[in-house]
Amino acid sequence: MDTRYLRAFVAVADQGGISAAAQWLGYAQSSVSAQLKRLEAEVGSAVLVRAGTGAVLTEAGERLLPFAREALSLDDRMRRAVLGERVKLRIGAQESLAHVWLPDVLAALEYGAAGPGTAAEVELSVGSRPRLNQLFAAGELDLVFQYDAGRPLIGPHRVVGHDRTVLAAGAGHPLARAGTVTVDQLLGHEFLVAEPGCTSEMLFDRFGRDLLIDAQVAMVTGSLAALLRLAVHGRGVTLLPELAVARELETGELVELRLTEQVRPVSIVAQWHPRLGLAEVPLRALLDLAHRADPLPEASQRALVS
Repeated sequence: MDTRYLRAFVAVADQGGISAAAQWLGYAQSSVSAQLKRLEAEVGSAVLVRAGTGAVLTEAGERLLPFAREALSLDDRMRRAVLGERVKLRIGAQESLAHVWLPDVLAALEYGAAGPGTAAEVELSVGSRPRLNQLFAAGELDLVFQYDAGRPLIGPHRVVGHDRTVLAAGAGHPLARAGTVTVDQLLGHEFLVAEPGCTSEMLFDRFGRDLLIDAQVAMVTGSLAALLRLAVHGRGVTLLPELAVARELETGELVELRLTEQVRPVSIVAQWHPRLGLAEVPLRALLDLAHRADPLPEASQRALVS
């Protein structure tokens, strides 16, 4: 099957219409329409239905889409291998992990810390947990780094490290001067969490939503940076992995509040697609580098012992 047909189909699915896909691909709209007709002739079924100014996938199109993405990815890897170019590794990560930890791991891979023959052209996507899961399920990411959400994962995955959880507030916050903080003390202050499904929301649940049922919760949608700035300016307290607040704690903009209730470390989990061909080599190398850069190795060691 001509990959041009598949590329046109995926572009329409991603851009929401034939006109937008043609503009994104740099083709004439008539050319994209012709490629789609040839694709439908080859698969023996309609894959798109025009709807107003856009287009929607038929049930057959929905079934075809993940295979089309996989075929295009394989085509790209094949061409790179023939030309002797570095393989591409498409990585996704939550903003909390991409904030400090992951750039160092990727730099180590780029500088050859994993040994010869492990280099790759890395494409990094940073987003919320729901967005990363959507991209991974669609086959647009090869590997995803996320904090453990306490749900079983399907397919290859590995715990590559752990991170300490930190309750933090701005240096001028009333609780910043307290020696230790109880759950009851938290109830009188606003509690900052990011959008549902993100790290702070997951940790908030794990810490005990039943204990904090009466807390004043403020949702900060879509931006870890915005949440941190609100905390810095004394808007509220937040519970985050230490990596997410490391810079602010170091500068003194945020201070750690010592809890009387113990909060468990959170695992950093890597999940990847099988059968990545030549990309398996840099992927395995990156996993090993990530494990070597474990932010909290003592917690990982305890997990192995238990």
